[in-house]
Amino acid sequence: MTAQNSTTDQPTIAVDAARPTVRRGPGSGVVLAGLGVLAFSLTFPSTVWGLESFGPWSLVALRSVLAALIAGCALLAGRVPVPARRHWAGLAVVAGGVVVGFPLLTTLALQTSTSSHAAVVVGLLPLTTALFSALRTGSRPPRAFWAAALAGAAVVIVFTVQQSGGALSGGDLYLFGALLVCAAGYTEGGRLAGVMPGWQVIGWALVLALPLAVAGTAVALPFEPVHLTAHGVVGLVWVAAGSTFLGLYVWYRGMAEIGVPRASQLQLAQPLLTLVWSFLALGEEVSAAAPVAAVAVLVCIAVTQRAGSRGGRRARAVAPVES
Repeated sequence: MTAQNSTTDQPTIAVDAARPTVRRGPGSGVVLAGLGVLAFSLTFPSTVWGLESFGPWSLVALRSVLAALIAGCALLAGRVPVPARRHWAGLAVVAGGVVVGFPLLTTLALQTSTSSHAAVVVGLLPLTTALFSALRTGSRPPRAFWAAALAGAAVVIVFTVQQSGGALSGGDLYLFGALLVCAAGYTEGGRLAGVMPGWQVIGWALVLALPLAVAGTAVALPFEPVHLTAHGVVGLVWVAAGSTFLGLYVWYRGMAEIGVPRASQLQLAQPLLTLVWSFLALGEEVSAAAPVAAVAVLVCIAVTQRAGSRGGRRARAVAPVES
């Protein structure tokens, strides 16, 4: 009996040792991922504000530099050891997707697109992230999850396209590119957040991108005029500290607790929140259809969370094994 008990206990200890991230349960993960969505919903309006003072390349470069400085100070203060070599490829994907690629492509798009129109890319992002996660980690959410995810994406796309007049803008190629690189970065970051704290995932990704950001700042600032305004400074500070560091910190931590597919569907609410902030901060019009779309999206989110919870344990168990 003693030998059997000892043998039984050993695999449990090995599994716990391989997973240093402490899970607090699905409720905590939903709250954390939801806070990340709230932070992200302010990104487009804040970027529009930032473009009042900076050119697109300067804004993205300065955003990354400031966020990396915040992350570097946090890593130094916490005396965080350098990640294992096997994690750096994944961190490079996070850096390329959410630190460089998505901010740059969306900022270029917002030169010709409104903040509300740019929400189209966010309407597709939850579904794209869930698909990337299924391919990368082998997670298999139930059919009800995919049906609700498709329905939610359809509601958001129809609503946001209707809000923008039903026409595609010249910046849509940038937006579709941003969609792909961001989904890849979210998926890889969510996987890494299963083996290290979420703030360290985005922290090291920002530090990894810092040399490129500094070089970009040095090249862009002399060629793009700077006209400092209160809106411009606030916009820059928010996209650096709020969207890039704090938002991604709680987002990856939430994904680690409830799984990438479930967390991604909470982002269905992001375009509608962006429309609210665009109305309040930028004066963009919001139609009377917004409450109807909001209720439909909330129903879809509820279904994905309920359906995803059934397959969530399997999805989270598979993801950390791949390092």
